[in-house]
Amino acid sequence: MSRLSLTIAGALLLLICNASAQAPSPEAMDAARKLVTTLKIADQYRAALPQLMLKLRPVVAQDRPEIEHDYDAMTAPGSDIYAPFAASMIDQIPALYAASFTVEELRQIEAFYAQPAGRKLLEKSDALAQASAQIGQDANQKAVDKLKQRLIEALRQKVHKP
Repeated sequence: MSRLSLTIAGALLLLICNASAQAPSPEAMDAARKLVTTLKIADQYRAALPQLMLKLRPVVAQDRPEIEHDYDAMTAPGSDIYAPFAASMIDQIPALYAASFTVEELRQIEAFYAQPAGRKLLEKSDALAQASAQIGQDANQKAVDKLKQRLIEALRQKVHKP
């Protein structure tokens, strides 16, 4: 899901920043659409939706069983409630890629992700991103703890000097 969130955030940011920019060529859009298909961005979005709906459920239902039941029925997989958002996102993302890369770069990226190593990277990227984030959090916490200890010791020594 993190890759999807980054993709959506990046897409929105770039689209806002480049709103007045020249439209990508049809060739660039074709290459970008092919890349987006290879990256399975639509599938990633559809796979992330159930988790998003679960997170939204307590906010909307507010622990009222009758609302929870209706909410579950309205947001069931295949529901039309989020179809327009998915379609809009899937239409906009190729423009993001086409504006960010040349046609040749798009083709090279797509060729990489079409190969076994690229497919494996796609399969493992969410787990790798989560594990990397955890490593970073752990390292930061250790650094904060160590720095805090050093600062406390240094301040104690400074205060106790004659």
